[in-house]
Amino acid sequence: MRLGARLAAGLVSLAALTSAPQAEAADSAVILTYYRFGEANFPSINTKLVDFEAHIKELTSGRYNVAPLLDVLSAIRKGKPLPERTVAITMDDGFASVYTQAWPRLRAAKLPFTIFVATDSIDAKAKGMMSWDQLRELARAGVTIGAQTASHLHMVEATEARNKDEMTRSNARIAAEIGTPPVLFSYPYGEASLAVMHQVKEAGYKFAFGQYSGIANPTTDDFFVPRFGVNEASGDMTRFRIVINALPLKVTDVAPADPLVGKHNPPSFGFTMIGDTANALGRAGTLACFGSNGWRVRSERLDTRVEVRFDKALAQGRTRLNCTMAGPQGRYRWYGMSFYVPRSQAQATAVSNAQ
Repeated sequence: MRLGARLAAGLVSLAALTSAPQAEAADSAVILTYYRFGEANFPSINTKLVDFEAHIKELTSGRYNVAPLLDVLSAIRKGKPLPERTVAITMDDGFASVYTQAWPRLRAAKLPFTIFVATDSIDAKAKGMMSWDQLRELARAGVTIGAQTASHLHMVEATEARNKDEMTRSNARIAAEIGTPPVLFSYPYGEASLAVMHQVKEAGYKFAFGQYSGIANPTTDDFFVPRFGVNEASGDMTRFRIVINALPLKVTDVAPADPLVGKHNPPSFGFTMIGDTANALGRAGTLACFGSNGWRVRSERLDTRVEVRFDKALAQGRTRLNCTMAGPQGRYRWYGMSFYVPRSQAQATAVSNAQ
């Protein structure tokens, strides 16, 4: 059973819960990320148009505040309150269907969004990708253009010099074609490590984004901001409403802090719940944690400290962790983490030696 279905099956009765404390929503926002639209040959990164139109209808129902990504995160970082149910929309990779399918619908609905692009494929005029003319049109209309390196590489597997060159080339191309350098960055494939995050920060970006679930809030790392991915499997309205109404599960003392998994595989992972999350433990449901790709996990809680254990070593590539807890008004508090196991033996050995 998918995570969305499991959550839907356990939705808390509205009558049984009090109103969400304003503080829980005023300093947090849900960020969505889409990829392709109406391209059924790519179900894992595609959103059906009928689903996307339903998403837009819900977002424009008057219950949500859809705002530009940079404005949302800047407000959170400065401690400025956000309206209830604030949502930001992003697109990754710069596929042509963003321009032909998503853009006309979002423009008609007057919904802002950010698109992250890898510049080499645009320069090569690759099939199925947007062009610089199309990106300039979007930028003139107020769409934010963010960076995703030049070649869309696996940054965690690359050398420091290669990553620096990729970001330098990408920034230069976007500045030359759009007119301003990008200040927002999306990790290709959502893969990051503490070392890569440091490089991205040093490159001058203000915020950088992964591809794992969670709600942006003051405890979020500016250079590994979570986003809820949307595709054919996760685009149904039941799951979509759960996501865009989610509240942050605020944590601190995350250990290990590095998403990159070395010799300790599976990692012994833990965090401490704080703020509204910790205060709600007595009146909310139990915390539940789920691993992606069928990974079984168990979680143990000692007061506000949570320790999570996987049942076996994580496979090469990405594994995501989602922890949720029932909250007020039938909404869920949500915390996520993404782990990465190197594919190359040389990189794995380097990571093990470093740890």
